[in-house]
Amino acid sequence: MPLFEIETTSHIIITWAADEATAIGVVEQAYPDESPIRVTKRPRDTWVISKSALGIHGPTDPCNIARDCLAKASGDKLQAIRLYMQHTGSDLEQSRKVIESNMVMGW
Repeated sequence: MPLFEIETTSHIIITWAADEATAIGVVEQAYPDESPIRVTKRPRDTWVISKSALGIHGPTDPCNIARDCLAKASGDKLQAIRLYMQHTGSDLEQSRKVIESNMVMGW
């Protein structure tokens, strides 16, 4: 099954789908208020994110709390930050860093 990259105004979604229409359907279901602005069928069936290109050096430690907040927020970064702050009592800056670092690690 091909791998598709679908960009909206707020997200880049990577998903397997049988065809482009099915890939767009995934986005419409997950983010009904956002329209795809770019759909690309990836040439291979894997997706690689360079940690050095994102400024991440050394080992990474995914945070289960942050990933749970991202899942509850359906990937909405601001909502996930709010949830993380409520759940952990962390300040805004620390919560932002934790959520964003978990987003780039493919929550």
